[in-house]
Amino acid sequence: MLIQNTSNSLVDTLRQRRQKLASLIDFPVILWSGNDSPRNYPANVFPFRASSHFLYFAGLPLPNAVIRLEAGFLELFMDDPKPSSALWHGEMPRREEIAEKIGADVAKPMVELELSVEGAATIAVQDAGTWTQQSQLLDRLVLPQIQPAGIDLELAKAIVTVRLTHDEAALAELRKAAAVTVEAHKAGMAATTSAKIEAEVRAAMEAVIIAHNMTTSYNSIVTVHGEVLHNEQYHHSLQPGDLLLADVGAETEIGWAADVTRTWAISGKFSSTQRDIYDVVLAAHDACIAKIRAGVEYEDIHLLACTVIAEGLVDLGIFKGNAEELVEMDAHALFFPHGIGHLLGLDVHDMEDLGDLAGYEEKRERSDRFGLGYLRLNRPLRPGMLVTIEPGFYQVPAILNDANLRSKYHNLVNWERLSQFTDVRGIRIEDDVLVTTEGSEVLTAALPNQASAVEDLVGG
Repeated sequence: MLIQNTSNSLVDTLRQRRQKLASLIDFPVILWSGNDSPRNYPANVFPFRASSHFLYFAGLPLPNAVIRLEAGFLELFMDDPKPSSALWHGEMPRREEIAEKIGADVAKPMVELELSVEGAATIAVQDAGTWTQQSQLLDRLVLPQIQPAGIDLELAKAIVTVRLTHDEAALAELRKAAAVTVEAHKAGMAATTSAKIEAEVRAAMEAVIIAHNMTTSYNSIVTVHGEVLHNEQYHHSLQPGDLLLADVGAETEIGWAADVTRTWAISGKFSSTQRDIYDVVLAAHDACIAKIRAGVEYEDIHLLACTVIAEGLVDLGIFKGNAEELVEMDAHALFFPHGIGHLLGLDVHDMEDLGDLAGYEEKRERSDRFGLGYLRLNRPLRPGMLVTIEPGFYQVPAILNDANLRSKYHNLVNWERLSQFTDVRGIRIEDDVLVTTEGSEVLTAALPNQASAVEDLVGG
């Protein structure tokens, strides 16, 4: 059945996106949305999250749906709801209604998909049931854990080109996610002095996100153990002398993400040692954002953060030597082991399901250096790109107690001086920064990061 397209902003946006894709490839594309994943038994499922590549071109989070794109032409494949589903889920829109909302040219039941797969490229979806269907219908192995090849690789590169910079519709969603994330962090700060464990602060933050009909864009990190980079345990008690690191971001109803970190004193007031390290991290954060503009290499921004942190630690007497030379030797990675940030969009680490195809400019590969191996983005910046800037300082036992690293950098660290900073397990400051034609715009600027302003928000 042919569908009469409606004229609205979603339809126009989706049409423009698929036309951009069509200008880069000359073969059909089939994208699966994925399906529900059971928690324990089939009817009890995790919240559905559609494949981001499907979402980008289909606009709506439709479970068990497929779109076929060719030369700007959009076909939607999905089944109508079963009559019995109305008992449990209420009346659901039918295929033709959804097709009209997204500007599909044709709408067909799923059984007809097998007639339209010849010569089509695809991207692997994360759930096993879907990639099994992809492999069977396309008669080749399609798995998320293997690098795409042939036309699938050509498609992946084309999608990266289209999604690398954001259109106005995407930016509107990203601003919404950023604004709610800012309010969530403020709520977490305000809840801290009366909270007894990390979970209470997490609850205050996620309550704001849920109240805006959004979800978290990743598992929240709310922890007094900031040295554990992806800590997702929330049972630790909040003690007056501790820092709390909160890395929490909202995701809009149609999948667009924010990603923000703040670190604050549980008592409401940083100790002198905590304030010293905090100001070093903030100096790196501010220097990096000041340098962001089109044409600048993201790796250079990372190395700037490394240098500013190294210089700050020299000034505090923790490091010995010259900051630039310390960075050349990767000594900074003892305390700042990860990259300065990543792409942000429909995925919190945007398009990382494609490996380094999105993060790394063609013909570039990850370094094996201690101080560069975790850099997620290595390409020149372009207007419309959204990136995170998230420098940090961490005392990670697995790094500082590593015999080889300890031996290699022993004479560059004043270990006795470092022992005076035991109340600093981890500090990270992260904002979402849009590259513009004039320079940059911090989408999360409404959330203060100056130490005194953070203290005011926490109170105590």
